[in-house]
Amino acid sequence: MHFLLKNRNFFVFILTRRMSFKYPEARRDESIKDNYFGTEVTDPYRWLEDPDSKETQAYVNAQNAITGPYLDECPYKNQIKEKITNLWNYPKYSAPFRHGQKYYQYRNTGLQNQSVIFVQEGFDTEATVFLDPNTFSEDGTVALSGTAFSEDGSTFAYGLSASGSDWIEIKFRDVETGKDYDEILKKVKYSPMTWMHDNKGFFYGGYLHQTGKTDGSETKSSENQKLYYHRLGTNQSDDIMAVEFDDHQLRMGAHVSHCGNYLVVTPIKGCKNNLLYFNKFDSKQITGTLKLTPVVTKLEADYEYLTNLDSKFVFRTNKSAPNYRIIIIDFENPSEDNWVDLIPEHHKDVLDWAHIINNNMIVVCYLRDVKNAMSIYDLKTGNKIYDFKLDVGTISAISGKRYHKEMFYSFCSFLTPNIIYKVNFDNNEIKESLWHETKVGDFNASLYETQQVFYKSKDGTEIPMFIVNKKGLIKDATKPCLLYGYGGFNVNLTPSFGVSRLIFINNFDGIFALANIRGGGEYGDNWHNGGRFGNKQNCFDDFQYAAKYLVKEKYTSVEKLTIQGGSNGGLLVAACINQAPHLFGAAICQVGVLDMLRYHKFTIGYAWKSDYGNSEEEDQFNYLYKYSPLHNIRVPQDETQQYPATLLLTADHDDRVVPLHSLKFIAELHYRAGRSPFQKNPLLIRIETKAGHGAGKPTSKIIEEVTDYFAFISRALSLKFIE
Repeated sequence: MHFLLKNRNFFVFILTRRMSFKYPEARRDESIKDNYFGTEVTDPYRWLEDPDSKETQAYVNAQNAITGPYLDECPYKNQIKEKITNLWNYPKYSAPFRHGQKYYQYRNTGLQNQSVIFVQEGFDTEATVFLDPNTFSEDGTVALSGTAFSEDGSTFAYGLSASGSDWIEIKFRDVETGKDYDEILKKVKYSPMTWMHDNKGFFYGGYLHQTGKTDGSETKSSENQKLYYHRLGTNQSDDIMAVEFDDHQLRMGAHVSHCGNYLVVTPIKGCKNNLLYFNKFDSKQITGTLKLTPVVTKLEADYEYLTNLDSKFVFRTNKSAPNYRIIIIDFENPSEDNWVDLIPEHHKDVLDWAHIINNNMIVVCYLRDVKNAMSIYDLKTGNKIYDFKLDVGTISAISGKRYHKEMFYSFCSFLTPNIIYKVNFDNNEIKESLWHETKVGDFNASLYETQQVFYKSKDGTEIPMFIVNKKGLIKDATKPCLLYGYGGFNVNLTPSFGVSRLIFINNFDGIFALANIRGGGEYGDNWHNGGRFGNKQNCFDDFQYAAKYLVKEKYTSVEKLTIQGGSNGGLLVAACINQAPHLFGAAICQVGVLDMLRYHKFTIGYAWKSDYGNSEEEDQFNYLYKYSPLHNIRVPQDETQQYPATLLLTADHDDRVVPLHSLKFIAELHYRAGRSPFQKNPLLIRIETKAGHGAGKPTSKIIEEVTDYFAFISRALSLKFIE
C-alpha cells in the first residue's frame, strides 16, 4: 500500500509493506545555539517546545500518520487487544478504609475506566455507590487525584484531574446527603490536603496567582506555591494565605497533627530532602499568615511525619541513617541534639514506610533484598511485638487510623493479583485473617515461576533482577524477553502483578525481567546516590549489563530482547539505545526525560535537579551533556550500529514530562539515524490525546496503549501471537 502525505514543511512517503520509511522532515533552525561554559550547543528543534503552534501540531499529526498504519498492520493487533481486554476484565477491590462510622472501598467491575468508591455502614450491610468518577466524563479522562475526609468523617474533599494533568480542582461532598458543596478550589497542583479538627478548616497548596493556561498542555513552570486555608462553605476568594516562603521553588507539605493542635509543614524543593517547621494553633480559627517555628532549615534529609504524643513528634528520616530510622523530636525543645531514636537504622534492611494503628502501635515495613518484610513495634518503647509472615512480594496498601482497633493491608506479587488481609487488635492480641482474594479469569499461578538473580555490572557491583517465566523454561536463547527498568529518584521497583506481563509471557511465549538498577531506593540512600548526579552512568551500565546477562545465560537473544521504561525510565531506555544499540532488538520509551540541558525549564522539571543536576553548573553540564539522549544520537555507520526498533510514547497533556522531550528526540533521531541507509529498523512515535503522564489514565486508554506497543514489538521482531 502506498500513500502520499503533504503537510506544509513535511513530505512523507510510506511504504508499509516493507520496513522502510521516509520520516517527516522537521524544519531545522541551526541558528538556535546556546553557549555552555565555552561549549556551543545547537538546538535546531526548539520550535517544537511550543505545543500550541500550528507547525508543532502539524508535526504531531504527520508522525501519528506514520505510526498508526504501522501498528494497525500488525497481523495480531486485534487478537492482542481482545486478549488484553478479556484478561483485564476481572473485579478489582482496594483495601477497605474507615472514616467516621463508615467503611469505604474502591471497586472496579473489570473494564470501568475509573474505579468507583463504595460506602457501607458495616460489613454486614450492602455497599452503595458513594462517588463514581466515571460520571464526570464520557470517555473516562476525568480522574480522582487526591482525597481527604474530615476528622469526623462528615465531609469528603476530593481532587479531580482532567486528561491526566497534574492540575486539579478540589470539591467537597457531604457524606450523609451525597451532595457537593457549592465551592470549587481551582489552580491547585502538587497539593497537600489536610483538615483542621473542627471539621470545617482545610489546608491546600495552590498557585492562585498563576496566569495563562492551567489545563496540562502548558510548559510554563509552576512556582511560588502557597499554603492556603479554606473554610468549608465559603468562596475560594475568601481563602487565607497561611504559609509562603521566599524560595519560590519550594512546594508545600502540610499535616494537621493527630492531636489536632499543630500544623506540621514540610516544604520540599526537589524530589528528595525537605525542611521542617511547625505552628501550634492558638485557636481553631485561622485569621492570617501563620507564624512558623523552624526545626530543620537545610535541605539535606527526608522527614516524614508519622504521629505525635503531645509535644513529642515521631518522624521517619534518613538523617544520619541512609537506610532510614524513626526518631522522636520534642517540639518544645527541637534542636537536633535532643532527637531520640525510637527505631534505629537497620544496616541491611531499608525502612520503607511506617503506619500508626491501635493507639500505641507502629507498623513498619522494610525492604529486604527488594522484598517487603513487615512488623509491629510499640510506639512508646520501640520494641518489636509482632512479625507478619509474608510471601515474596509487596505490601501495596494499608489502611486504619491511629485510634482504630483494626487495619487492612493488601499484598501482591508478580503472580499474586491482590490479597487483602484484615488485622484485629483485641486487648492487644493481634489476629490476622484473609479478607479478600482476587481471581483473574483462568489465570493459574502454578504454571509460572519467579526467581531473583544477582548479576555483576560494569564496575563489579551486584545488581538484583527478577525474572518471571513459564515453568519448565529451557534456556536456549529462543524466547523473547521484555526487560524493564527505572533507576532514579529513590523509587523502589518491587514485585507487582500486571496483566500485560502475563500476556507477554503466555501469548508470546516470553520472559519478563525487572532490573533493580542503581538510582532507585532498593538499598537505601547509598543505592540511590550510586545512580545520581555524576553517577547516572551507573544506571545505564547496570541496565546494559542486565541485557548482557539475559543473553549470556541464554534466556533470550539480542534479536528478541525488548527494553522498556517510562519517565526517568524513558531516559534510561533512550540513553541505552544511544550507547549500546547492538544489545537490543526493540525499545519502548514512554514519556521520557530526553533533553537533559533544558528539562528544568518546563513545568515541574526544576524539581528533578535533586537527582540529575543542572546544566547551569559547569561540572554538572559536563556529565549531563555526555549522556543527554537528545544530544548523543549517532549516525549508524553499518547495520550493526543501527538503532533497535524504537517506539516513543508521549501525551499532549503530560505536564510532568512535557511532550517536547519526545518530539525533539524523534526529530533528531530521524535526522541522524533515520536517513542512514543502514537504519532498517523502524523509529516511531505515538502521541496520545487527552492523556498525561500516566496517573488517572482510563482503562480504555491503557488497553489501547498496551495493545499498540505489543503490536509494535510483535511486528518489529516478527513475534507470533499464540492463542
